[in-house]
Amino acid sequence: MGNQVRTVLLLSVLTVLIVLFGNVLGGRQGMVIALILAAGMNFFSYWYSDKIVLKMYGAREVDRHQAPVLYEMVSTLTQRAGLPMPRLYVIPKESPNAFATGRNPEHAAVAVTEGLLKIMDRDEVMGVLAHELAHVNNRDILIGSVAATMAGAIMILANMARWAAIFGGSRDREGGGAGALGMIAMSIIAPLAAVIIQMAISRSREYLADATGARFAQNPDGLARALEKLQAYSQRVPMEASPSTAHMFIVNPLSGRSLMSLFSTHPPVEERIARLRSRRSGSIPGSGPQSTRNGIAEQGKAFWDRLSR
Repeated sequence: MGNQVRTVLLLSVLTVLIVLFGNVLGGRQGMVIALILAAGMNFFSYWYSDKIVLKMYGAREVDRHQAPVLYEMVSTLTQRAGLPMPRLYVIPKESPNAFATGRNPEHAAVAVTEGLLKIMDRDEVMGVLAHELAHVNNRDILIGSVAATMAGAIMILANMARWAAIFGGSRDREGGGAGALGMIAMSIIAPLAAVIIQMAISRSREYLADATGARFAQNPDGLARALEKLQAYSQRVPMEASPSTAHMFIVNPLSGRSLMSLFSTHPPVEERIARLRSRRSGSIPGSGPQSTRNGIAEQGKAFWDRLSR
């Protein structure tokens, strides 16, 4: 519940920024124009981003016959979560990672890399899949789109403010140069604040997905171990990923680069692991580490061998 409240508060702060900035620049009309423009830009992303990102990473859809173990695990988790079965994809990348996309649970897709299937045992893969299904369950694609729309509106208003200051469009005529300087300063500070808040929302949703995913998997330690492996392997085998899609992955594929924590889309992995291990875990019957590690890896290799013929 704490992360849900945090998300609402952060979205409220973004809304207040838009209202204040819009009124300073052009009153209610300026605010409405910025919101419409930002919503238009994000509408396409919300409806079609799943197809774009899956194609971007060369993801191949798999079914029950091509990936029976992976399909069975996702089916088990969706039954526990009360979710429809998503489309499943495997990405031909050695760097271990995963993401979920889709505008709602009925149009969701879950993608995992070939590298992830090779290095993890069943409990760890279940933890990763449960985390991604938690994003679907918690409507994080929608929340991310709302946050992006608001941040985009603020950036549009900032551009309008800079042009207004340059051409003397400030409503504060009596302030002269001071009014123009104040508007330029606001056009720099407001977008920066919007990005920081947007990233904070992303981090809070990751914490929530960890908690929800641990509940779906019924084993917080599986996800905790998976995060440990993901952090270690993603640094040794970096993934060529676009910064615009980094927030979608379970761990930041750009973590090898020095990113300030305020501008990171993901919370520290160490903190995520500590939170998971503070929860009391229960095991999944018949899901020992040895039971499917080799099966999943062999399945992934066989699948890609067939595709490459």
